[in-house]
Amino acid sequence: MAMTAAPSRPAPTTTEAYLDLAEQYSAHNYHPLPVVLADGEGAWMTDVDGRRYLDFLAGYSALNFGHRHPELVAAATEQLGRITLTSRAFHHDQFGPFCAELAELTGTDVVLPMNSGAEAVESAIKVARKWAYQVKGVPEDRAEIVVAGSNFHGRTTTIVSFSTDPIARNEFGPFTPGFTVTGYGDADAVEAAVTDRTAAVLVEPIQGEAGVVVPPADYLPRLRRICDDNGVLLIADEIQSGLARTGDLLASDHTGVRADLYTLGKALGGGILPVSAVVGRREVLGVLRPGEHGSTFGGNPLACAVARAVIRLLRTGEFQQRSRELGAHLHARLGELVGHGVSEVRGRGLWAGVEIAPGGPSGREASVALAERGVLCKETQDTTLRIAPPLVISREDLDTGIDAVAEVLGR
Repeated sequence: MAMTAAPSRPAPTTTEAYLDLAEQYSAHNYHPLPVVLADGEGAWMTDVDGRRYLDFLAGYSALNFGHRHPELVAAATEQLGRITLTSRAFHHDQFGPFCAELAELTGTDVVLPMNSGAEAVESAIKVARKWAYQVKGVPEDRAEIVVAGSNFHGRTTTIVSFSTDPIARNEFGPFTPGFTVTGYGDADAVEAAVTDRTAAVLVEPIQGEAGVVVPPADYLPRLRRICDDNGVLLIADEIQSGLARTGDLLASDHTGVRADLYTLGKALGGGILPVSAVVGRREVLGVLRPGEHGSTFGGNPLACAVARAVIRLLRTGEFQQRSRELGAHLHARLGELVGHGVSEVRGRGLWAGVEIAPGGPSGREASVALAERGVLCKETQDTTLRIAPPLVISREDLDTGIDAVAEVLGR
């Protein structure tokens, strides 16, 4: 018997209708603002009712180059007309150039392409453990990785095993062993935690989800020395902080520290599709052999073509400079709010965590109030506004967003 196709659902006509569909048919793993976006260009977005909003979040750094950057759209469009997926069963003409160009950009040797940021972190964990067994001589299944409290590296079952966020962990056990949690910024605690079974220290150079927390200036340099002294890998998670967000290519570059492995993602896909990678030393990533690790979509032609266009944009240094210069303006203006509804401003470059003073609105309330004023950003940790506009934002538009923050929080 022939199957009869179900009739198409009529297109929603109002914001409320779109929200009702999401409420009824999507799993409630997010709590988005009640805004339904339909278009975007540069630092601006438009909802289904035609109202414009200034983007002050940039997809948690996935949109460093703004919405629909013409060079990135052109690269994607051109590749869509050729070939989009081969799997790694075959070579394709974008793969080798992408790996070479990303290695050259980051000053590393080897690239392991993946898709999501969490997948890159999982890959780095696997590589570090295998390196510990093959190179360092750690007994099988005894490798340990030292991590920082208040971290955010993703939401897979392994990664939430070493999260200190109860929302991320509760009712998702049993958890994966092999991780030792230390206080973020506490190099003494890391040194005490390292043993002869330690494979790696995994750390965010700046913690994004924790509220854009910048560690003490000597933290990363001390971690580098501890790792060198003990034959341990240093893994820097630059998924949010990397690729020009902080005013340099990588946030760890501000301290002159070189990691053995870096995890990259978000901005690497240009806001068009998920692209991530682990990049690092050949003798570390070189422990992998065919069949031991992989990904059907990792390193696909479309992803590589878009990421190569991202690399071309980053090579010029323009976006790093914009982040430095506009970031200085952002932090200077936000700093004026301290003592006037704001207790602290943290961050670097075009990335800021604005800590709302006691007695003020919650982060959620502040985010809703900003949306009502045409500025979209989002809270983290209940009391912090995380501000991360696209790096293409103009100074005038940046001031528009800051003015809105001052109006909502200033008192």
